[in-house]
Amino acid sequence: MAEHQDQVPLTGDGVHDTGIDVIVVGAGFGGIACAIECKRKGHRVMILEKVHELKHLGDMLSLGVNAGRILAKWGLHDKLWDVSVNARELHVHDYLGGLIQVQELSLPLFGAFAYNGHRALLHEVLLEHAKSLGIEIRMGHQVVEYREDEANRKAGVKIQTGETFDADVIVAADGVKSLARKFVIGYCDNPKPSGYAIYRAWFDAEEHGITTDPLTDFLTIHGDQLHAWIGKDVHFIASSSFGGKVICFFITHKDNTAVDGDWSSPGKIEDVLDIVKDWDPRCAAVVSKAPSCIDWKLLVHDPLPTWVSKSGRIVLIGDAAHPFLPSSMQGASQAIEDGTTLAVTLNLAGKNSVPLGTRTWESIRYQRVRDAQLLGGTTRNKWHGAKPGDSGKSFELPMPEWLLAFDAEACVYATYDGIAQSIVEDGYRQPSRQPSLSGDELSQRGCRGPHIGI
Repeated sequence: MAEHQDQVPLTGDGVHDTGIDVIVVGAGFGGIACAIECKRKGHRVMILEKVHELKHLGDMLSLGVNAGRILAKWGLHDKLWDVSVNARELHVHDYLGGLIQVQELSLPLFGAFAYNGHRALLHEVLLEHAKSLGIEIRMGHQVVEYREDEANRKAGVKIQTGETFDADVIVAADGVKSLARKFVIGYCDNPKPSGYAIYRAWFDAEEHGITTDPLTDFLTIHGDQLHAWIGKDVHFIASSSFGGKVICFFITHKDNTAVDGDWSSPGKIEDVLDIVKDWDPRCAAVVSKAPSCIDWKLLVHDPLPTWVSKSGRIVLIGDAAHPFLPSSMQGASQAIEDGTTLAVTLNLAGKNSVPLGTRTWESIRYQRVRDAQLLGGTTRNKWHGAKPGDSGKSFELPMPEWLLAFDAEACVYATYDGIAQSIVEDGYRQPSRQPSLSGDELSQRGCRGPHIGI
């Protein structure tokens, strides 16, 4: 089903020009990754980002080895590793401080590296790489309207100034508050409280007394550290990075507060201290030294019936399609997989069959993403039910081979023709109404990543 492109002219980078025009809305991890891989696959790509300047916001973010495999192919390992937390073990404690398990975090795993660090620093590496490839990124371009014109085989957007842009495909990587979502599914999908919230903080260890307090210096004296305390329907994670110089903590706890407007707001350190008041005293000692924290309400969406518009030319990726709970540690990784996979399916479909490419992409991605989402809830429930005296490997962070040994690009080449042929012969059906391939099934079809050396 893939179009042959032997006679297609080359771009200036020596890549076959597919002639496919792609507009990516949103310059987050999924949007940037999609644009980079589109450029690598010969598509003409532009990013529209609503903010005028990307600011140094946020705290810890995890890019799993399944995403790391992609990023290493782009030559970004060294730059990402330089800004990553390099803890070699996860120490899991019960809430009173008893040691439950020490989990080895040896890398590479399944032939690739994970990158865990400050969201802004990791994102900057991808952004600069996109710029180095000559990808056009238009800042201050807020999309206010989506449209499709199948008669002319185009899709388009309008920005806040009234200016319009057309392309063969629009990739909506516009986050959890996606404007494109309603256009694609035909109704307003309002988030619901998950019953949980997270307090988060990121601060300098020496400046705020972590290094001089015997209750907290364990995070600094042996380099980068990663510790978790679990139980009583709570989990508290504290880590250090840059050789123990920077501290991050986040504590997930029950919260049924109704959310109206912003989901993230300044928190109160005294509220965090109240949660851990009868815990291992190291927890309160770490929390008390934070100069401030963020109170982030965790909201959930029901799985969408589809991520592809009626005409197949507007697609949702990343949080716009499938928001993740933080306990999955896969939100950004799955967004990167989304973008990479889409670039490849468009390349195989060709300019004349863009809707077939987007629908095949959806079929490849849908169930794998759902499986990864459910894993996050399983981990949280296990940790929140821990009791003093518990121990064992069952409390380790899950590292399933079907999730982490996955090679997104190889998966497309292994599965595209069969799935595309089925869509052509049997017609397109929304993935929520048809059987999809599970993570294990995808692995069995040649989607497992090779062991690569860096």
